[in-house]
Amino acid sequence: MRAGWRSLRSRWVFVSLALVIGAVVSYWLAPHYALAKKVNRLQSLNQRLQEEIARLQRPAVGVSTDEGRVGERAGEHDNAYDTLEKWESVRNSRCETIHIGFIAAGYNASRQVATVMKTILFHRHNPLHFHFVSDIPAKHILGTLMNTWQLPAVNFSFYDTEPLEERISWIPSFHYSGVYGLMKLVAPQVFPWSIESIIMLDTDVMLNSDIALLWHFFVDIKERRKLLGIVENQSNWYLGSLWENHHPWPAVGRGFNTGVVLLNLEEMRRQGWDSMWSGVARMHANPAALADQDVVNAVIKEYPHIHLILPCGWNVQLGDNSRSEFCYQNGESFHIIHWNSPNKMNVEKNNGAYFRLMYNGFVQYDGNLLRRELITCSSFENNVARGQSPNQTRDACSAFRNVAKLQLRTHPFFIGNIISKPNAVTLISQLSMDRLQMLEPLCRYWKGPMSVSVYASDSETIKLSNYVTRHECFQQRNDISLHIVYPESSNLYPVNYLRNVALDHLTTKYALLLDIDFIPMVDLHDYLLEATRVLGAEKRALVVPAFETHLYRLDFPQSKPALLEMLEAGSIKPFRYNEWPKGHAPTNYQHWKTASRPYRVNWAPDFEPYVVLQWPFARYDTRFVGFGWNKVSHITELHHAGYEFVVLPEAFVIHMPHSPSLDISNFRSSSLYRDCLQVLKREFQETLKLKYSFGHS
Repeated sequence: MRAGWRSLRSRWVFVSLALVIGAVVSYWLAPHYALAKKVNRLQSLNQRLQEEIARLQRPAVGVSTDEGRVGERAGEHDNAYDTLEKWESVRNSRCETIHIGFIAAGYNASRQVATVMKTILFHRHNPLHFHFVSDIPAKHILGTLMNTWQLPAVNFSFYDTEPLEERISWIPSFHYSGVYGLMKLVAPQVFPWSIESIIMLDTDVMLNSDIALLWHFFVDIKERRKLLGIVENQSNWYLGSLWENHHPWPAVGRGFNTGVVLLNLEEMRRQGWDSMWSGVARMHANPAALADQDVVNAVIKEYPHIHLILPCGWNVQLGDNSRSEFCYQNGESFHIIHWNSPNKMNVEKNNGAYFRLMYNGFVQYDGNLLRRELITCSSFENNVARGQSPNQTRDACSAFRNVAKLQLRTHPFFIGNIISKPNAVTLISQLSMDRLQMLEPLCRYWKGPMSVSVYASDSETIKLSNYVTRHECFQQRNDISLHIVYPESSNLYPVNYLRNVALDHLTTKYALLLDIDFIPMVDLHDYLLEATRVLGAEKRALVVPAFETHLYRLDFPQSKPALLEMLEAGSIKPFRYNEWPKGHAPTNYQHWKTASRPYRVNWAPDFEPYVVLQWPFARYDTRFVGFGWNKVSHITELHHAGYEFVVLPEAFVIHMPHSPSLDISNFRSSSLYRDCLQVLKREFQETLKLKYSFGHS
């Protein structure tokens, strides 16, 4: 009996211990499992609606005006009520276009906007129309991204910030967003009058639900003739208790946060919103520390019945002093996460790591997957053409032909900015991520501007950003621009497409066309500046002689005499002298050794030197992908266009050794690859005959 009792007790202890361990592990893993589930699975609309209906059949929570708690109803205001009928009606509005607005200015904003858009597109089932209030750089960047993304049932429009600045610049503000942080105030006059409603989002938010659920609050807003729908502030900022002598703008209780705001534009125009906000703003001399949010709160204080309070989960604020955890820990779902702190994603909050993990999941999410057809509304028309390659070719060389027709998703100036040095020489190049390590030495040796296309997936952009941040050279430069071109399904490297993207963002008069695996001589940029001044470059290609080494550690020559010594010793040779002599033989290296003045050389078939050109000039032919004839075709067209080739006697670049690319391996191993290259070559030559109407051999 005792033995049985001991056995039973030991089993009970074992089971109890297992349950405790299981509970601890479950508690620790729960958020990680939930995150994976939320980020990696696209739920159907019906499933999401059922979850919302089960949870939201009670009055929406707000933020108490009392100092202690966040999450209690603020009874003196109009709150949004979530009803069964409302959420069921979302089912019947899938073809309604949802209008979403952003204030997006400068270069960095485009990266944030792209990620916010991913979170919206990931969950959406409705047609969307994005409205960007942007300065010129952001318009160029986002316009290129949107045109090349080719999203189904998505339109976009741009509105210039410059005419708006004088209408709001009189408001004193020291917010880090500057005058752009005040532009939501003039939204009713910015957007066309045909747009009656719009959701305005800050660029530092992330959606965790279908935005149609938020859009549907406009039913209540319009029925009650409210001007806006807004979430209460989740910090004590407007209580004036954060520090001594803190005097914020007036607000009701903790006030409201404008990072997510629903604007009933039609009613705002009807009730004279412009007079409301400008009149209230003129009564306050204090700078608007929180930009438009201060003005909006002062207006709500003066006109207390113009707004509808939205559930706090539609703007979970992760600011430095936020109490947002009271919102989602009390059962409210987090639909939108908002990093309303100058530190953005680096803000130290209890659940900051969890939300950062979610956000980084979307940064790395393949944006091409968001092209999948979710919309079945035949009446909706896109701003952009649908389809990646409408006339798919089916022959032995179809892989090459179809890649040439692709329009790849492109994010210009992903890192860097537009270069304002018109007479400089910009180095034009491209790379795949396996050549990333070659960027840093190029940064050190080349002292002029650089425009480089990077063939990188969404997940690889984090690696690129970390690489640039880690190397001091990039932090000291403001004239290096990196443009992301996102891969499609093909394994063929679109080398000439990438070169054209880098050229598309050339803002200087001259360009040095160079591959990423070359290092230029010291002070080559200054030398080229003088050469272009003396020789000019109109209809003239200035040839920079190319050399190579097989030494991974090279004592890089600092001058032409030093290079000649290494050439004599055999540690350096003319580029591809043994493998492909026709490519650079016309440069006439023997003459270059003793030349002290520029000299003209004749073009020959298969010539492919690295050259300096004056813009504009012929773009690269995108039918040539991977390895073979991609540079040759460009130099051949320059010859047909009447360019002469002049070799620079004191200039040189050196090719550094690296492992062979996949494309060159395919070229060497596949007879089909080589045969198709010959077919494309003949087609290209026929194109040149038609284009230039003469018969150069």
